[in-house]
Amino acid sequence: MMVNWKDLFPEPIRTILGRMPPALLDKVEEVRIREGRPLEINAGDTYHFLTPQGSPTSKPDEAYIPLKEVTHRLLDLISNHSLYTLEEELRKGFITIPGGHRIGLAGRTVLSGGRVEYLRDINGFNVRVAREIHGVADRILPYLLDMKSGQVMHTLILSPPQQGKTTLLRDLARQISSGTKLTGVNELVQGIRPRLKVGIVDERSEIAGSYKGVPGFDVGPRTDVMDGCPKAEGMMMMLRSMSPDVLIVDEIGRPEDAEAVMEALHAGVSVIATAHGRDLAELSSRPALRTLIVEQMFQRYVQLQRTSRGMTFRLADGKMRGLQQAEVGGEAFG
Repeated sequence: MMVNWKDLFPEPIRTILGRMPPALLDKVEEVRIREGRPLEINAGDTYHFLTPQGSPTSKPDEAYIPLKEVTHRLLDLISNHSLYTLEEELRKGFITIPGGHRIGLAGRTVLSGGRVEYLRDINGFNVRVAREIHGVADRILPYLLDMKSGQVMHTLILSPPQQGKTTLLRDLARQISSGTKLTGVNELVQGIRPRLKVGIVDERSEIAGSYKGVPGFDVGPRTDVMDGCPKAEGMMMMLRSMSPDVLIVDEIGRPEDAEAVMEALHAGVSVIATAHGRDLAELSSRPALRTLIVEQMFQRYVQLQRTSRGMTFRLADGKMRGLQQAEVGGEAFG
């Protein structure tokens, strides 16, 4: 079940979004609703406030201001009129809905034993729009294949937030699972079709966009998804039950994530993971990831960077030696 992201919103926000210039609407990545403050969108590397007529503006006092009635209707819609059923999501501070769209929440926290129990008085929403882009992995996947074994190399993809890591993971899963024929990039892999069993551990339901356990995005015919499960536990469950050739996981960073990745690598399963970070030096400063980097557990590092032309990637081997730099595609992430 896929959801048109514009249908998530109550009136009049839905109408305002529908009045936006189509070229700008197609690039929207985030819609931010803050009670009593200007309606904002992020599109690529720019942000705009929106007037009641749907026109972008840089002036907050010209923008539409959502009041309490609108934010309450929004919360009612995204919780399917049953806020009490979202106890776990309210503890984490976000809700993922069908289609892989993630809605970040801000409000007043209620603590228990010094830990966040749940959110109340919710007054801020950040709707992150998920998109499926076939072919975005075309220029990267050939460099992640081991020609001798025919397997995918252990790979860590890194970048700051909103640079396209999850979109890239989604297409890598599809191509590795479906056996897409590789052409036009690396002469060593011309015509190769990976066609391997893929296991996705999708803690936030963003990679596969699952609804009631069924992926909403095309992640390939030989792909199994462990949806809504903590990453470390999900990786172990996949290893025990689904015998994947390739394990895909988003946003590792905790010690238990690193331990699960290491367990998978020692079990002979290829791992493709992402992590937040501007570069390898920054990742190396995080204790959980430093062990994986120092022990050269990954064979490839892919660093993504958004540019005015789209997206570029830099590639390094397990010893952090540079191998390649290229554009992913002009409008792929734009």
